[in-house]
Amino acid sequence: MRTLFIECNAGAAGDMLMSALSEIHPDPAGFIEKFNTIGIPDVVLKYGKAEQNGIVGTHLHVLVNNKEEDEHMHEHHHEHEHNHEHERGHEHEHEHEHEHHHSHTHLSDIKKLIESLDINENVKKNAVSVYTLLARAEAHVHGKEIDNIHFHEVGTMDAVADIVGVCMLIDELAPDKIIASPVNVGGGFVKCAHGILPVPAPAAEQLLHGIPYYGSGNEGERCTPTGAALLKHFVSDFSEMPLMTVERSGYGAGTKHFSTANILRVFFGETPDKTDEIYELNCNIDDMTGEDIAFACEMLFKAGARDVFTTPIYMKKGRPAVLLSCICTNDKKDGIVKAIFKHTTTLGIREKKCERYILERSEDTIATKYGEIGVKTASGYGVSRRKAEFEDIKKAAEVSGLSLDEIRRETGL
Repeated sequence: MRTLFIECNAGAAGDMLMSALSEIHPDPAGFIEKFNTIGIPDVVLKYGKAEQNGIVGTHLHVLVNNKEEDEHMHEHHHEHEHNHEHERGHEHEHEHEHEHHHSHTHLSDIKKLIESLDINENVKKNAVSVYTLLARAEAHVHGKEIDNIHFHEVGTMDAVADIVGVCMLIDELAPDKIIASPVNVGGGFVKCAHGILPVPAPAAEQLLHGIPYYGSGNEGERCTPTGAALLKHFVSDFSEMPLMTVERSGYGAGTKHFSTANILRVFFGETPDKTDEIYELNCNIDDMTGEDIAFACEMLFKAGARDVFTTPIYMKKGRPAVLLSCICTNDKKDGIVKAIFKHTTTLGIREKKCERYILERSEDTIATKYGEIGVKTASGYGVSRRKAEFEDIKKAAEVSGLSLDEIRRETGL
């Protein structure tokens, strides 16, 4: 299985992730050239290197109006004032410049901008979903509706560049699975437009719900809101590095210096396709009604069965009967055996231990103009497929007045 592993021991930031991914891209220079033609207003991406504790990594510079933010300070400019979450080590050169930047923009304007870019539909959907996660987190923090959140125009271009760049790279690398380590968020405090706030910053903290993370020391912020949003959208499993045959690795260097190297590493290679053990419990039944068997199946599901099904069979003397089969894991097996004896008339249960080949499965939520739609993805053994949650498609059809097929076509699901 083609696997991308993201090592977040030094935290996570959008520019560092984009820089690291560019190192494992087959043609980094070609990626930068392509990026500079997609149409983000006043933005140019330039290649660079940075050294951290003697280790040299890539640092891609995002220039907005031919300027890059001061690399020696870090300040957040949140939502309804200056909502650009600056990546670690970024800030505008002079505070008074903020007063002269142009207008603010809403999430709807950012979606229109992303939709206008010369990138494929999958990259657009991922980029919009990541920005929606950011906006939702900021709206929660500030007690506002998501549509009322403002993003600062110039800051937005910088953040859009990081997000779209990461989405493009992941789309072109096309991993079957993305895994990340628990995230180092740093410690202490961070300065933003609202004053001094604890690390992780409130928006990042919201985005990190459900993600394993830890603090380290009192040196400042290591995981930014953009970094957290990208991890939340793309990563299906947070764990230590799996058994993996690494083919390529990349180092994305930050510009701020900590006591430990400020480098985000990524590894790309093969992990074994997944197998597991499963048990099948079977019994023959010829003296129960259909209603009673249906009730027994319901009770077996409640006892933790993965699947329960029946098969029509013929027993001795030609009697029609039912083969009741139950699929379960080892930890649920004893309880399900008791449930079968309790809710059926069988006098014996047969057990088979099976090795299963399974696809890796993950669930995600995609933001569409018809609302959020849950999507289940399965991949491995050279195949990849995804399926939208039927109830979400159904709800979107009911609200919009469109058919199920029209919703699927318009959302690409």
